[in-house]
Amino acid sequence: MRLLRTALLVLAALALLPLCGGCVYRMNIQQGNYLEGKTVDKLQVGMTRSQVRYLLGTPMVPDLFDKDRWDYLYFFQRGHLRRSQERHLIVYFSDDKVTRFERDNVPQANPEAPEQGAPIEKFPKI
Repeated sequence: MRLLRTALLVLAALALLPLCGGCVYRMNIQQGNYLEGKTVDKLQVGMTRSQVRYLLGTPMVPDLFDKDRWDYLYFFQRGHLRRSQERHLIVYFSDDKVTRFERDNVPQANPEAPEQGAPIEKFPKI
C-alpha cells in the first residue's frame, strides 16, 4: 500500500512537471545607448564631437578602423515572449564635425524601457 502511494505521488509529480516549465521568469534585457526620438531630432549637421557626446552619450561601439564614425546601438528584450526592439544610429564626422547621420528604426516616440514599478497614483492616499 505504501509503495503504491509513493508511486502515485511520483507519477503525479512527473505529470505536473511540464506545467511548471512555463512558469519560468525571464527578466527584461536592456543594452546599449537609450535612444529617444526627441533627442536624436536635436542632432544636426555641423555639430562637434563633444556636442554629440553631450547630447547622445558615448557611443556604444567605437570603430577602431574608422575614427570618423560613431555607432549608437540600443537593444531591448521584454521577457521571452515579445520580439526584441533594436535601434541603430550612425553618426559620420569630417574634421571633427558631423557631416551626416543615419537613423535605423529610431522612432519619434521613446523606446520601450523596463518598468520602474507602480506609478504613485496606484498607492492609496493616507
